[in-house]
Amino acid sequence: MIRLEGVTRRFRSAAGERTALDGVDLEVARGEVFGVVGRSGAGKSTLIRTINLLERPDAGRVFVGEREMTALNAGELRAARRRIGMIFQHFNLLDAKTVAENVAFPLRLERRPAAEVRARVAELLDRVGLADHARKHPAQLSGGQKQRVGIARALACGPDVLLSDEATSALDPETTDEILGLLDQLNRELGLTIVLITHQMEVVRRVCDRVAVMADGRVVEQGATADVFLHPQHAVTRSMIAETDALDGLDEAAPEGTRRLRLTFRGATTYGPELSQVARETGVDVAILSGRIARIRGEPYGQMLVSMSGGNAEAAVARLTERGVAVEAV
Repeated sequence: MIRLEGVTRRFRSAAGERTALDGVDLEVARGEVFGVVGRSGAGKSTLIRTINLLERPDAGRVFVGEREMTALNAGELRAARRRIGMIFQHFNLLDAKTVAENVAFPLRLERRPAAEVRARVAELLDRVGLADHARKHPAQLSGGQKQRVGIARALACGPDVLLSDEATSALDPETTDEILGLLDQLNRELGLTIVLITHQMEVVRRVCDRVAVMADGRVVEQGATADVFLHPQHAVTRSMIAETDALDGLDEAAPEGTRRLRLTFRGATTYGPELSQVARETGVDVAILSGRIARIRGEPYGQMLVSMSGGNAEAAVARLTERGVAVEAV
């Protein structure tokens, strides 16, 4: 649905030239929720703004559907943007207009008939849970309600793609979860392709099918969300995950005669007795140093840091692997 080929974007100022995007290649499949994560200054927001050409690349090509966005003239680009909705961190609502008028705004720009606008606005406000707030102004709404208005407005013209630029970073955790639940619902019910920019790793884990990790204007790692989170390959990815998901017990070296292992369970094995059964079968002693159970895009997983000694440790590792447990030496 979205393809970036060698996209480069540079910014020039009195202080010199800065490369925000450095030859980025990226593909987003139709109907998936794709996360882009990275620290401040990594190039995330610039990347998402190149998709609808709010930022025009200095080099490279951008495709949305079958259309090359970078090859369109001004009129063609305006038409193409109607199929791409966008929601923002700070809502960008018109304070002097009501909730209904904010949602109607893009439809009125298209000169849609008044009756069609009223029906579409009512439909969208009902979908985002704001049917009873149509006549209120943004100042009368909570942060989560404002973002729901922003989502309804982004959906007004019936887009195929929804771009979310840090849409939850100004919200509290409970409201963030509600907005992510709404985005997940829209993806499943409408088949929307969603590109979600964030620095919050929990956001990616909650709703994204795949994820790309950015650093210094480049994509340094990408793949299925579960694979990237549970088996990160790049130092930037490991560092970001460790800040929120750190497994304790790594400060000291493992005692002589013991093996320290990270065990990753996915799906049905998460709740199974694999570790205790293997310990009995191989005679190893296992000390659990830390662990957690959670979900990535609805799939359960568990990770444990264990210390293993005695018995047949090699056989224990082999049998855990046979049972679908990923085993990594630490």
